[in-house]
Amino acid sequence: MQAAAQILTLLMPLLSGGPAVEIDGNLGEWEERAFHDGVWDVHRVSQAPWFDAGKRNRLTKHAANEPAPEDDLAARYYMAWDAKYLYLGAEVRDNVNDVADPKHEDKRWYFKDAICWFIEAPRDAKPERFGEGDNAFCFVIDARKPAGYGAWWRHGNETRTYIEEPLRAADYAIRMTGRGGDFVLEARVDMAATFGKSSPAWRAPREGDEYSVEVVHTDPDGGAYGGHLMIWGNGDEDETWSPMRLAGPKLPVERRPE
Repeated sequence: MQAAAQILTLLMPLLSGGPAVEIDGNLGEWEERAFHDGVWDVHRVSQAPWFDAGKRNRLTKHAANEPAPEDDLAARYYMAWDAKYLYLGAEVRDNVNDVADPKHEDKRWYFKDAICWFIEAPRDAKPERFGEGDNAFCFVIDARKPAGYGAWWRHGNETRTYIEEPLRAADYAIRMTGRGGDFVLEARVDMAATFGKSSPAWRAPREGDEYSVEVVHTDPDGGAYGGHLMIWGNGDEDETWSPMRLAGPKLPVERRPE
């Protein structure tokens, strides 16, 4: 397993100078000003240095008529920040929307379709598994937004690890699109109410601050624990998460006339 220190530092832009963000499941007012690095599917993940071909970085096949892997699950992930909020978004192709867990517990987001951003804030050199400064902001892709577990927060603090609780310090929206499981997720997380509780070393965000990030995208498609894609890291060990620096505003890509 290779540590995230071998991965390029991701740059998360400051949202500035554009329209205010409305959390409505439409990323149009901020997606061009946010970080993303293209579309991820299992083919691309399999070429990444953090790839683990074990039980987590995989897709599952439950029937003979399953689509090709790139049509089973593919997504683009967005991130940005301002003085108060962390902005998270995803545009996803998914053949099936699966939020049924026969052994449901509120904390079992990983047995449902969900996207979870794992973030250490601030990044440090101490290897941990959801200890101080480690957070996971998890969103179950259920358009009903079930109270209690639709948005979930796993984190540590100075004395405890794996604290599990509803993510109340966030607004989020899910918009189902296209075929059965395609969707857009848009979320905004209050940093002081989350990072500030997880680590006494966290401070109000400034350009140049360094965090760590991993995305875990779960896709059971009816098959118990099912499949996961892990982007920019490899599991709960925060030393594998990729460094992410808070950057200044990003200009939209310029399209020149002929």
